[in-house]
Amino acid sequence: MEASDAAAVARACAGDTDAFRVLVERYSRKVFRLAYRMTQNEQDAEDVVQETFLRAYRRLKQFESRSSFGTWIFRITANAAMDLTRKRGRHEQSEQSIPETKDGANPLAQMPAADPTPDRILLSGELKHKVESVLASLSPQVRTAFVLRHYEGMSIEEIGSVLGLKVSATKNSIFRAVQKLRKELEPLVVSRSGGL
Repeated sequence: MEASDAAAVARACAGDTDAFRVLVERYSRKVFRLAYRMTQNEQDAEDVVQETFLRAYRRLKQFESRSSFGTWIFRITANAAMDLTRKRGRHEQSEQSIPETKDGANPLAQMPAADPTPDRILLSGELKHKVESVLASLSPQVRTAFVLRHYEGMSIEEIGSVLGLKVSATKNSIFRAVQKLRKELEPLVVSRSGGL
């Protein structure tokens, strides 16, 4: 797909609007998913998607084909979402649900149980709420690094490229997010599991 992305970029730079439309169609879902996870609000995510593709179109001639178009568009998305988050001062808790992973499944709904007990259903809801709350409390950079790693499955190097960070800083951002989640979720899980 990378070769076809580069070809589409070249055609779009030459004035072929259909080529840019192909790129939008190819990446719009992924861009929305990242934007939603960062903003935790559907309307804000839609605004970020529009802003992302507008910025990408305006800067298309600046795209260097030595990097992947996907990494480049994610970087624009992350910057647009962080700009919006800073602008709105959003770190409050979201009432939106946790988005799906890249395979279309809710990560908290994958808890093993054929017939979940009421306690398990309650725990799942509490975990979901707590994860949303913790993610909302993270800085935009740390949240983005975590989302790209654990929801999008990107490598440390790709995340560093998206965020403009060195590998060590990228690892540190992901580590901080994981540590905060562990710290906040541990009391909930331990109290429900009978003090394990």
